[in-house]
Amino acid sequence: MIQNTQFCPLKNKKNVKMKNSMLVASITFLLLGSCTVIRPGEVGVKQRLGKLSEKSHTQGSVWYNPFISRVIKTNVQINDIELSLSLPSKEGLSVVAQISILYRIDQKSVPKVIKSLGLGYEVIISNVFRSASADVCSKYFAKDMHSGMRAEIENAIKIKMGETLSDQGILVQAVLMKSIQLPTGLASSIEQKLQAEQDAMRMVFILQQEKLEAERKIIEATGTKDAQMILSEGLTDQIIKIRSIEAFVELSKSTNSKVIITDGKVPYLID
Repeated sequence: MIQNTQFCPLKNKKNVKMKNSMLVASITFLLLGSCTVIRPGEVGVKQRLGKLSEKSHTQGSVWYNPFISRVIKTNVQINDIELSLSLPSKEGLSVVAQISILYRIDQKSVPKVIKSLGLGYEVIISNVFRSASADVCSKYFAKDMHSGMRAEIENAIKIKMGETLSDQGILVQAVLMKSIQLPTGLASSIEQKLQAEQDAMRMVFILQQEKLEAERKIIEATGTKDAQMILSEGLTDQIIKIRSIEAFVELSKSTNSKVIITDGKVPYLID
């Protein structure tokens, strides 16, 4: 009996030490499990007992009770949704298009977005786009989607989507029609029309060049005529005689023998 009494305090101390270790481990686990990190480009919102907090948390550490709450993280950077669909045109044709929707969540509206739309808000964005694009594209001809009016159509769809989504905290940055596939017959017609327009523009350019060349020749001929008239008016008999004498003088300077034939009316001087 005495021996058993001696070992009881040691056993109790060992049990207490083990309990303390387990308690420390449990507390450490709870502390580590109740902390999450919000990274750049994210916003976190606490949900406690199913109730969503109105306060949002930006980058940094967020502490919470893992048994009764959680932190919902949402990306607030610009995101991209890729869609492929047929768009109606004004003349009733279907135009196949590859669409890219650039959007982001308003940082201050993250709790509102989660509460009203949930985390599957991209489905809502896609549905809003389908409705807006059908409404806008039906006002344009198919050829307009393949021409310089594409930017106008993209902007009109963006504005139409914003009327529905901006109040919900979703900001549409851009709508990009990356590729347009027109019906085969229409595509050929457009190519032929563009070719005809290019030919017409080339012909106009040629005609303008010919007109300018004709005007240049007229101006050149007029200048030559005027110069000849001025020259003929200035050539009097006296000037002709003087020029003849000057020519004879130049000829006389040559050492070669020469024969000069005149009409006898032009005076000459020979040394």
